[in-house]
Amino acid sequence: MWGSPASLLVGAPGRAGRPPRAGPGAVPTHASVTRLDGRRSYDARVSELSTAEGTAGTDVVGLSRASRWVRLAVTAVVLAVVLAGTVWGDDSDFPFGPFRMYSTRADPNAPVVSTRVVGLTEAGQEVRLSGGEVGLRRAEFEGQLPRMREHPELLGLLAETYAERHPDADPLVEVQVIHRRFELVDGQRTGEYTDTVVVDQDLEDTP
Repeated sequence: MWGSPASLLVGAPGRAGRPPRAGPGAVPTHASVTRLDGRRSYDARVSELSTAEGTAGTDVVGLSRASRWVRLAVTAVVLAVVLAGTVWGDDSDFPFGPFRMYSTRADPNAPVVSTRVVGLTEAGQEVRLSGGEVGLRRAEFEGQLPRMREHPELLGLLAETYAERHPDADPLVEVQVIHRRFELVDGQRTGEYTDTVVVDQDLEDTP
């Protein structure tokens, strides 16, 4: 009734788990599932939810006129402060003012100024104090420069700290804050520099 066992292996699909072989003139087709009503799997309609139905259960609270004006006013003030800080601001105005070292470009032919703090011995020997010898770095000295100009006697504290850390060294008789200007050409050192003493304290005259 069903034919030979060999015909069952190459017969209709579903009985032996193997589909029939396609003939030489067959056209390849994409796999699909046919339902009982004759529709294929890719013929099904996609259910779309309208915007009105999707937002029907969401409560939206609108801002009052006063709230909108307050937000606009605050935004305008912040933008005005940021704009003013960008044009006229400096490091001390951060975050409304930019850091000049990152936001500006230096002239490659302009001299570079380096701040140095040195002590002088009785023999005239120069001792560097701004390299961490007294516990302060050069950047910290530069930040205190306006204060040192108003109160040069503060330089005496540096000499005392140096004497405590180097008890065998020759005592200092003078402390100076020096601006050293290095000449540049196309961003490269020329080897020339000039020193300018901006703060000076004679320790021998200090009571």
